[in-house]
Order: sequence, then structure tokens, then C-alpha cells
Amino acid sequence: MGERSARPSAWSRAHVAALAAALEGLDGALVTVERWGATLAAGLAGTGRLLVAGNGGSAALAEHLAAELVGRFFRDRRGLDAQALTTDGSIVTAVANDFGARDVFARQVQAHAHAGDVVLFLSTSGSSPNLLVAAEAARDLGVTTWAMTGPAPNALATLCDAAVCIDAGAATVQEVQQLLVHVLARAVDEASIVGEAV
Repeated sequence: MGERSARPSAWSRAHVAALAAALEGLDGALVTVERWGATLAAGLAGTGRLLVAGNGGSAALAEHLAAELVGRFFRDRRGLDAQALTTDGSIVTAVANDFGARDVFARQVQAHAHAGDVVLFLSTSGSSPNLLVAAEAARDLGVTTWAMTGPAPNALATLCDAAVCIDAGAATVQEVQQLLVHVLARAVDEASIVGEAV
């Protein structure tokens, strides 16, 4: 029997088309994220730190970004102070048990964030209660807050100092956020190179 010609399904082609459409209109988001990278590089060169939070797949992206900054992304450099608020199972489960799931990030923001720090929130919906409470905690401390979210308007983007909102479905939002995490890491490295050259 001859082999049939393999063709992707209609749904997988539609998924790729949705991603391509989201990427097509990304220039404004790229400019914002590059600007964030320059700001982060300046802060992390001193005593500033980046705290990152998200749920589910966004938690994985938060950990990915922290790993790129503490380790390396584009080039060798000293490790930068970045921490995902999802990685300490003892803290997360203790806070969830004692205070409730909505406080798992807010308690960590209260414990770790100081003036000069940045808290970045990753969310496909922009409506997760634990991220909203954490954003309010960061705002109360006077800490800079950024968000990468799904479609605007949403509560998280409104609470934060700046936001990049992707107008797409949840899966596509996460795929675009993965790109933006890499752009942010590269922008930090590029700004660090400039800083070292001065």
C-alpha cells in the first residue's frame, strides 16, 4: 500500500494561524518589553531584584525567566537577582494552608519586595485572585509592577504600572508570552553590555 500524504489537521493549522496573527501585531509589545529590559538591567546592576509570579503554564514561564537571569540567556555575565514566587513548595503550601491560595504570592511580595524592585505578573486571563492580591501588596509597598496578560481590559493590567496585553486565546497568549520572556531576557543582556561599556 502506498503511503498517504501526511497533512496537518485543520485545528492545528488554525492554531498556527492564530499565533501568526498575534505575532503580526507585536511591535508595540516588543518596544515595551525592550524598555522593561533596560530598566531591569539598571536595577539589577545595583540592589534591585525581579520577582515573577504566575499560575499553571504562566508559573513555568515565571520560572523560565528567573532561570535565564540567574543563569544566562544571550551571553555570560554575573548572575542577576531574579526569583520566581512559585518554586518554594514549603512556602507556597504553608501560605495556602494557613491563609488561603489567594495569598500565596502576596505574602512573598510582602516578605521579599523592597523599593527599587520589580514584580512581574504573567497571566492569560488577567483576573487570577492571587495575582491581583499580590499586585495590590506590591503597590502598597511602592514597588514597580508589570504584567503580561491576555486581552485588555483586565483587572491585573489595570492594577499594574505597565502591561503588555495580548489579544488572543489562552494558548496563544502563553506562546507569545514565551517569546516576550526571551525578548526581556535578551533586552536585559543587551542593556548590561551597554552599561559595562560605559
